[in-house]
Amino acid sequence: MLYLRLLRRPYVTRLLTGSLIGRMPGAMAALAIALTLREAGSGYRLVGVATGVFAVAGAVGGPLLGRLVDRTGQPRVLIVSAVVSGLGYALLAVAPGSAYAIVAGAVVAGAAAPPLEPCLRALWPALVDKDQLESAYAVDAGAQEVMFIAGPLAVAGVAALGPAPLALWLAAVLGLLGSVVMATAEPSRSWRTEVRDAHWLGPLRSPGLLLLLTALFGAGWAVGTFNVFSVAYAEAHSVPGGAGTLMALSAFGALLGAVTYGALGWAAAARHKAVLLAAGMAATYWLVALVPGPAGGCLVAVGTGVFFAPLLTVAFGMVGELAPEGTVTEAFAWLVTLIGGGIAAGSAVAGLLLAGSTLTAAAAVGACGVTAGALVLAFTRSGLAANHPAGEASRVS
Repeated sequence: MLYLRLLRRPYVTRLLTGSLIGRMPGAMAALAIALTLREAGSGYRLVGVATGVFAVAGAVGGPLLGRLVDRTGQPRVLIVSAVVSGLGYALLAVAPGSAYAIVAGAVVAGAAAPPLEPCLRALWPALVDKDQLESAYAVDAGAQEVMFIAGPLAVAGVAALGPAPLALWLAAVLGLLGSVVMATAEPSRSWRTEVRDAHWLGPLRSPGLLLLLTALFGAGWAVGTFNVFSVAYAEAHSVPGGAGTLMALSAFGALLGAVTYGALGWAAAARHKAVLLAAGMAATYWLVALVPGPAGGCLVAVGTGVFFAPLLTVAFGMVGELAPEGTVTEAFAWLVTLIGGGIAAGSAVAGLLLAGSTLTAAAAVGACGVTAGALVLAFTRSGLAANHPAGEASRVS
């Protein structure tokens, strides 16, 4: 009933749907690029370079586009970036045999990815009542997990019906469609920051925000190690469906955690909730390091997601409070970048460890990352004081 009331708020369903459609390319890209390049005869080295370049370009471009949104508004940035990113996907689709075109396409598609995720989170305080804000963030976090399940499935379905590059064309279309749906909605067109921030550091001049982003890097690190760990674990234990089963179970756990958290109405300070949720996530990742048998491994996989989505939900609210005025969209973009950077770093380290060590060592490194993040949150109380009340950083005029 709580979520139904939330979704009935004006523009909420439209903006959430548009955002998720437009963010689908991010969930599709790695697999779509890999299948397209393999179909064209490229080796795994080029596949790795292309997907890595795409991820790095997105991590760099996201905060820059977020800063543009804070200074110029949402519609123009969303539409232009969606068109440019779509051209990058098109280049990948039409020239998969050229290494130069592949790298250029990956850079453009990743760096220009429309900042729909931070734009929606900047809008939530204006879309819902204050007592609904945390539930809105929970819906956002849970819906994101559905997207990361649906994206690879969409690529697999398209590739089964025709040439692999069709998935890249679909990604380009979805990115533009979602951006248009969101950018033409009244809240997006009317959204403005209260002040125009001119500091070159933008939101990163907030010590509290830096501490929070550092902690979330640790959470992303754990997720990245689990992604690679799942591949090796599935090979060693003959898990039905392979690593995809474990990753899907983790995503299901995150969806379950987000829905449950949003319905609970947990009354506590945001920092205290973040510490407890990060500690819970750390505990589940230490269970991963025990490398249980297939049945236990599947249960633990669900557990890895249960605390992650609620932690993100709390973090969304904290970002809105900690970001200096006029920088809220860029601050949310930095959150995406730091979590993505943590996932990439964790994946790389886990891969290196699995090449010369054990499953336990790789999982323990992931658990250490999120444990470190929990400790950062636990021992930096003064640094996490809010700069202003939630929702004050932006308005719809």
